[in-house]
Amino acid sequence: MHITYIGHSTVLIQTAKGNLLIDPFISGNHQVTVSIKDLPKIDAILLTHGHGDHIEDTLPIAERDGSLVVAVAELATYFGWKGLKTHGMSIGGAYQFPFGKVKLTQAFHGSSISDSARHEITYTGMPAGLLLYIEGKTIYHAGDTALFSDMQLIGDQNTIDLAFLPIGDNFTMGPEDALLAAKWIKAKTVVPIHYNTFPVIKQDPSKFVDQLNGHGLVLSPGQSIDL
Repeated sequence: MHITYIGHSTVLIQTAKGNLLIDPFISGNHQVTVSIKDLPKIDAILLTHGHGDHIEDTLPIAERDGSLVVAVAELATYFGWKGLKTHGMSIGGAYQFPFGKVKLTQAFHGSSISDSARHEITYTGMPAGLLLYIEGKTIYHAGDTALFSDMQLIGDQNTIDLAFLPIGDNFTMGPEDALLAAKWIKAKTVVPIHYNTFPVIKQDPSKFVDQLNGHGLVLSPGQSIDL
């Protein structure tokens, strides 16, 4: 399994049974080193919530590749109305896809799509984290979230090989809370995400990783690891 950190919260996972993209935010992201045309064919797009910096490129990628969009039910319905193939789920639910199993976890955040021209905000269901069980490995993408004590249950119930945790603060947990989250989930490797894209979430990822006692890894946009 080949995993590439695209930038912000966007992660590309290439497996023997398909290519997955989590929270595609490429076109409007100054951090990224690739464009949509550089991506391989995407078989499934997994969304944690409806904010623009997590769904920005869902429509063009899914229209290009015929990707399946997997998201909480309300957000899946929204993209279904846009003509995309979707699979709706709810928090705590799991489903076995051809590429592996997906389970939605809690996340404490918001989830909506804003139309600034109309001054309208559309609710898109509960925010979520993702547990992915693929090729004998377990990956946890926390999405955008505050620290919450049930992360201990996630760590107790799963042997997590790789976790993506937000550290940016302001909109999500900051480095201090993310360190506690990392302790609770007990992942073998933790990669920080959701930082430095905007001025208000400026952080030093190396400082965060240095405190993980060998269980952390900073991936710059475009860098990959094999799992």
